[in-house]
Amino acid sequence: MHDLAMLEGKKVLLVDDEPDILDMLSEELEMCELYRARDFESAKQIMEKERFDCVVLDIMGVQGYELLQIATSFKIPAVMLTAHALSPENFIRSIRSGAHCYVPKDKIIDICFFVWDAIRAHKQQEKEPSQWFEKLKSFFKKKFGRNWTEAHDPNRKPEKPPGS
Repeated sequence: MHDLAMLEGKKVLLVDDEPDILDMLSEELEMCELYRARDFESAKQIMEKERFDCVVLDIMGVQGYELLQIATSFKIPAVMLTAHALSPENFIRSIRSGAHCYVPKDKIIDICFFVWDAIRAHKQQEKEPSQWFEKLKSFFKKKFGRNWTEAHDPNRKPEKPPGS
């Protein structure tokens, strides 16, 4: 079980080009110390000046992958948020690029859980995806197809090639 009290006072940067999404995120994460940015340059400047416990990045519209690169260089756990870029390819790219998790905007109501999980996993120096993927597995299966997790489950250990 997760303890959302852990989010109290945590410093979180929210980046999205849609003001209504920023407002929804702000409402859900009201217990945190929030910073908001609507574009790449603003987000980059804020990340260079402040230290954050977590960043929530939109993929489209704000150069999310470039911001993810900056966040990972500062060792800030990142939650990727998307609507238009919801695909297995973007999922894999996000995780391989260092995002803690990849969250569809349909699940914004659960953003506290995803931010909590990113901060917790970062503190414990977990290298593998944790609870967030289990929470979204059925959603991804519905969106991407039944066999999707066979090839894309970040918790799945790669098989050793024959003869190794």
